[in-house]
Amino acid sequence: MRFAACHPSRRHIMLAALAAACLASSAQAQELTGTLKKIHDDGIVALGVREASIPFSYFDGQGTVGYSQTIALAIVEQIKKTLALPELKVREVPVTSSNRIPMLQNNQIDLECGSTTHTHERESEAAFSNSFFQYAVRMIVRRSSGIVDFPDLAGKAVVTTAGTSDERLLRELNGEKHLNMRITSVRDHPDAFAAVKDGRAAAFVMDEPIVYGFKATDPRPDDFVVTGTPLGYEVYACMFRKGDAPMRELVNGVIERMQTSGEAERLYNVWFTQPIPPHGINLNFPLSAAMRTLFAHPNDRALD
Repeated sequence: MRFAACHPSRRHIMLAALAAACLASSAQAQELTGTLKKIHDDGIVALGVREASIPFSYFDGQGTVGYSQTIALAIVEQIKKTLALPELKVREVPVTSSNRIPMLQNNQIDLECGSTTHTHERESEAAFSNSFFQYAVRMIVRRSSGIVDFPDLAGKAVVTTAGTSDERLLRELNGEKHLNMRITSVRDHPDAFAAVKDGRAAAFVMDEPIVYGFKATDPRPDDFVVTGTPLGYEVYACMFRKGDAPMRELVNGVIERMQTSGEAERLYNVWFTQPIPPHGINLNFPLSAAMRTLFAHPNDRALD
């Protein structure tokens, strides 16, 4: 006796495949923890962005662009792949030096890659990725001021940005050297540079690439000079919530691949040695030996 072969219908096959996909998705969601689970459940990644940290993360009149913004978007792409969510939405949330850590802690942002310094003190509040930029802390002054180094600021009005490691370094210098500087901390970088431009402050003390960015993009760049023996050397890193090992692994994996493959150096040259939007200004800030070493040996160590 011959028995007829049992051929499942196409409908049954499709239903079985759909059920398997749902089970896989459910299993994946159950395995996820921390930030990746939050992003998966919300269907949105909240990305903290800066509005005027040229050339790292800033608004160019059409959208948020920059060196570290490009790194952030590469991380977002990896999150999409890891979660199998190609249509994952990205919500850009403007942050400042003062509010970026509280916004991370309050779940208003999931990731921030702007111009945030990784310090040992901040490790009690947030987690930091592999460093993506190393720099010196210096100052920008009017060329006509005659100011060359920090002792020249004795008794003068000096401005920096509130909530930054630079503010701490500046106040420590003021106390240790008895310079009697009149230090003002303002909301964000543009406010600080404006104080130098209109004469309310003799100097703006900040990360070297930030002040070079303001000099390069000013209508009269030759009126200003970046000067001063570095107060210290620090690093920028992406920031995410503490104790989140899966997020750390994902973020560091992206940064390490970019740095060891040569992609990070190519990206650096785009933003620091070529004309950038919106006005085609070139910062002329070539890659340093310290940055080459960082790219060859990715790490997440604070330098302070």
